[in-house]
Amino acid sequence: MINFEKFTLENGLTVIVHKDESTPIVAFNLLYDVGARDEDESQTGFAHLFEHLMFGGSVNIPNFDEPLQKVGGTNNAFTSNDITNYYITLPKENLETAFWLDSDRMLSLAFTNKSLEVQRSVVIEEFKQNYLNQPYGDVWLLLRPLAYKNHPYKWATIGKEVSHIENATMDDVKAFFHQHYTPNNAILTVAGDIETEEIKKLSEKWFKNIPSGKTFERSLHKEPQQTEERRLEVKRDVPANAIYKAYHMCSKTHIDYHTTDLLSDVLSLGKSSRLYTSLVKEQKLFSEINAFISGSHDEGLFTITGKLLDGVSFGIAEEAILQEIQLIKKEIIGEDELTKVKNKIESTAQFSETSVLNKAMNLSFAELLGDANDVNLEVSNYQRVNAKGINRIANKILNETNCSTLIYAKSK
Repeated sequence: MINFEKFTLENGLTVIVHKDESTPIVAFNLLYDVGARDEDESQTGFAHLFEHLMFGGSVNIPNFDEPLQKVGGTNNAFTSNDITNYYITLPKENLETAFWLDSDRMLSLAFTNKSLEVQRSVVIEEFKQNYLNQPYGDVWLLLRPLAYKNHPYKWATIGKEVSHIENATMDDVKAFFHQHYTPNNAILTVAGDIETEEIKKLSEKWFKNIPSGKTFERSLHKEPQQTEERRLEVKRDVPANAIYKAYHMCSKTHIDYHTTDLLSDVLSLGKSSRLYTSLVKEQKLFSEINAFISGSHDEGLFTITGKLLDGVSFGIAEEAILQEIQLIKKEIIGEDELTKVKNKIESTAQFSETSVLNKAMNLSFAELLGDANDVNLEVSNYQRVNAKGINRIANKILNETNCSTLIYAKSK
């Protein structure tokens, strides 16, 4: 059970406080409700660019990392298609440093040509190195637009193409910042050996005077139901042939989400899972195979991916995957098999609660999706899943008319 208190400042900043006396380290997590899905299709990659720009210094603090390092703190951030998340961990006696740093860049980020050019270069290099020049790096640049035709999930967090970042102007960047990086579009969670009154005082001191922004009205193009199989085959200089099969699934807040997640675990969680046992150990068709869900806020993807052993044809490999899918659609799985994956979920959840940073993040994520207290319901939501539910979801989503298949062939 993660206990917490919550309050909201007049400017709309939501603040969550979790007291944990077991550690002298405090986690300071600032979540912005902005991701790649909120970008214009002709200007993608901006949310990820800002992940970098926010470390480029503010008007009053030219170097974000230096004062944090002096007080024994560390920080990082990540962007997804749905959110941008910044976090700091530091000794509790130096907690005010985190409030000072993050409030200043929210209020007065330094929009200098030098910072923009430096971070633009970093992001462009990351795009080229991780997505264009790395084996299998462009998989999601190919698979997303194959699976999504309308919804902005059709581009990756890094962006659709390098030119969008290359051509970003200072006015473009400022407009994106003032639209999204405002207190009323953020959730701050502080976790550690702290008192709520102390966090209220610090929040008021450092964030109260930051003006609210205009409320962002999210209007996304809904993805129509896929009714025909989609396929794409590419050749790349990679060490092994690979196959990716992406099926549309529900959103993270849908009642079927936990059942769908457990379906992916039954198929591929661990070396005793169905896909691994049958296709890697017994039939020796794949060197590795996985099934996983995207966990997206809107309707996401249930993906099965595997790397083929040399000499195995794509036809044989894909047919073997489809046979395993037919099995799980046809039969009701045994209680032992379901209990095994539920137990792994529960142990993972318990382990994650040993970290104040994990708890701070999870509280922020849950609050954004509706209610921070949902973190305390996650395990019970998984425990309620039954074998018939697994069968129902398998039959509902694991159909080829609902699938986008990427055949990723090695060129040599």
